[in-house]
Amino acid sequence: MAASAVAVGIIFLAQTVVGVLGNSSLLLHYLVLYFPGCRVRHTDLILQHLIVANLLTLLCKGVPETMAGFGMKYFTSDIGCKLLFALHRAGRNVSICSICLLSIFQAIKISSGNSRWAELKIKAPKYTISCIYLSWVLSLLLNVTNFMYTMANRRNKTITNLKDYGYCSSIRHDTTTDSLFAALLTFPDALCVGLMLWASSSMVLILHRHKQRMRHVHKTSSLRSSPESRATKTILLLVSTFVSFYTLSCIVQVCLTVIYNPSLFLVNTAAIVSGCFPAVSPFLLMSRGYSVSGLCFTWIQNKGTHDIMGNM
Repeated sequence: MAASAVAVGIIFLAQTVVGVLGNSSLLLHYLVLYFPGCRVRHTDLILQHLIVANLLTLLCKGVPETMAGFGMKYFTSDIGCKLLFALHRAGRNVSICSICLLSIFQAIKISSGNSRWAELKIKAPKYTISCIYLSWVLSLLLNVTNFMYTMANRRNKTITNLKDYGYCSSIRHDTTTDSLFAALLTFPDALCVGLMLWASSSMVLILHRHKQRMRHVHKTSSLRSSPESRATKTILLLVSTFVSFYTLSCIVQVCLTVIYNPSLFLVNTAAIVSGCFPAVSPFLLMSRGYSVSGLCFTWIQNKGTHDIMGNM
């Protein structure tokens, strides 16, 4: 076994283990919100689906890529290979949709009550769950084509019209067909990224206006930012990180699509880049204090204050 293959396997293994541990711990924390005494917010529900999508992306790509890196390239069947590809891309698409929904929802939430978003601000929470489940359904439907063009690698069998992805292969078409197919799959992602950037720009503008207004208030009133402001800054960090990794991933994927016979280095690079955001995002959330314990403590503290006021 070549040293380069072992190195690639170790990279995939480290990325998968770190990402799965981070997402699992954060998901476990969020599940505490279902216990009595804690109120589940709509942003928490979106983040839970984001974490599940991240886990799906990491497990369906990282585990088989790790096995392939250590020389086990013939461990799956055609059905297994099709499912791995379809579930990985579905998880990736839901991850994009979740961040898009999160940024739009937060932009509506922090908008002023007398703005044109006032009516939408009231209705938005009602459609959050429907939008999340719709994103799962659409993501799975968009990846049905993987069942037609993906197959497992076979030992002692070489087919010239296949693109080799290590443990699986896909049928190679002409460059025009591959480009059109890639554009069809990329269009929903590009639309979500566009909405994401628009919502992020709106949040930045709202925060800037709020900061300008706070200059006229006494300094002691602005020492501590509001929960909405902190959540907005967290989402902006999440969006900027995602867009950076997504842009790099798109560049590599375009090269992978256009090149007739891509090298193993390019295939591995595309897989590693696609797993960066799912592995990093839970730590970004935890570093910004997006923990359930803090949310529960704040809710219980506020609830206790209201109870005291009610008994007075």
